[in-house]
Amino acid sequence: MALRRSLYKTPAQLRAMVEPGLITAAALDAVREIIAPGVTTEELDAAASAVILARGAESNFQLVRGYRHTTCVSVNDQVVHGIPGARVLEAGDIVSIDAGAQFEGWNGDSAITLVVPDAARPELVAARTRLSEVTEGSLWAGIAALASAGRVGEIGDAVQGHIERAARADGATYGILRDYVGHGIGRKMHEGPTVFNYRVDDLGPAVRPGLCLAIEPMVTAGSDETFVEDDDWTVTTVDGSDGSHWEHSVAVHEHGIWVLTAADGGAAGLAPFGVTPTPIA
Repeated sequence: MALRRSLYKTPAQLRAMVEPGLITAAALDAVREIIAPGVTTEELDAAASAVILARGAESNFQLVRGYRHTTCVSVNDQVVHGIPGARVLEAGDIVSIDAGAQFEGWNGDSAITLVVPDAARPELVAARTRLSEVTEGSLWAGIAALASAGRVGEIGDAVQGHIERAARADGATYGILRDYVGHGIGRKMHEGPTVFNYRVDDLGPAVRPGLCLAIEPMVTAGSDETFVEDDDWTVTTVDGSDGSHWEHSVAVHEHGIWVLTAADGGAAGLAPFGVTPTPIA
C-alpha cells in the first residue's frame, strides 16, 4: 500500500511542480524561436539550456546516467532520444525536441515536434506537419481523457483512438511506438505509473487528486518497428518513416487537471475536447 500511496502528491507538492513545468515550457519556446535551416541540433540544445539555467533550474536530462545534454533532438526517421550535435537542420526536416527541468527538487518534462519551413517542397511539409498534428492531437485526447478517467489505462485508449480515427480520415498508416511509453513524474523525472499510448487490458492505478503524469505519444508515418542506433540512445524507424513526439506533464488535483508544461495550463489544447483546466490552488 505504501508504494501505491507514493503515486499521489499532496496539494503543496503539486504547487511545487508548477514552476519546473513552466521552466520546461519556456525552454521549448526558446527552441521554437530559432529553429530554421542551417541551425544545428546542438544550437537548439544550447537555447533550451540557457533558459533553464537562467531560471535557476537544472536539466534533469543531464541527471540521467551517461547523458550530458539538456535536450533530445530527433530528426526525420529518428523518433526519440536523438543526441544533439553538429547535425545541420535542412528545410523540410521534421524535428522532435524533448526537454525537462528540475527546480527545487521537482521536475517537468515536455516535448514538441516542429517542421522546418521549406517553400520548395510543400507536399513534404504538409505530410510532416500532418504527422505532427496527429501526434499532438492524440496527446490532447489523452490529457482530456485524464480529466474524467477512473484508471490510468484509459489514457492509452483515448490516444490510440485518436490516431486510428486520423488514419482512417487521412487514408494513411500511423504507427504507435510500443516499447516507449509515458510515466509518472515528481521528485524524479521518471516515476510510476507507466502511461501507455495504446489500449491495455490492465488499466492500472486509479486516477485521483495528487496524480502527476507525463503523457507522451510517439507516432510514426509507417511501421512502429524501431531500432537503437550505434550511439545507444537514438531510436529510429526500421522502415525509414518519419517520427513525431509530443509530451506534457499533467497534474490531477481536487478541482480538475492542470497541464504543468503549458503556460495556459492546457486551455487551448483542451478546448476542442470540451475540457477546461483548473489552476492548482
